[in-house]
Amino acid sequence: MPYLTRRHYPERPDCWQAFYGDVQVGTIARRAGVPVDVDQWEWGCGFYPGMEPGQSLNGTAAYFGQARNCFELAWQRILATLTEANFQEWRDQRDRTARKYAMWDRGERLPS
Repeated sequence: MPYLTRRHYPERPDCWQAFYGDVQVGTIARRAGVPVDVDQWEWGCGFYPGMEPGQSLNGTAAYFGQARNCFELAWQRILATLTEANFQEWRDQRDRTARKYAMWDRGERLPS
């Protein structure tokens, strides 16, 4: 069974992407442009396609550790509602998109 992991987002040192196996299921990042007296971290938990709009959860926290804990609790709530078909829908879209860009890179047109 897959488990939840975090990886640094390569373009932002203060951003982590959360993965459940090979599916990106959310993000934890420092908020940009907010006053210093409000929560400095935000988290978002969910993915599309594969989940219904409005099924994802998100929030803010003062510290990274709090954001991570909130994310993990939210993920457990969401995970209990998902099936393998939800994850496969995301993978299928990822693979279709990769094929489309590979065709474009080769100068091919998309089939119609």
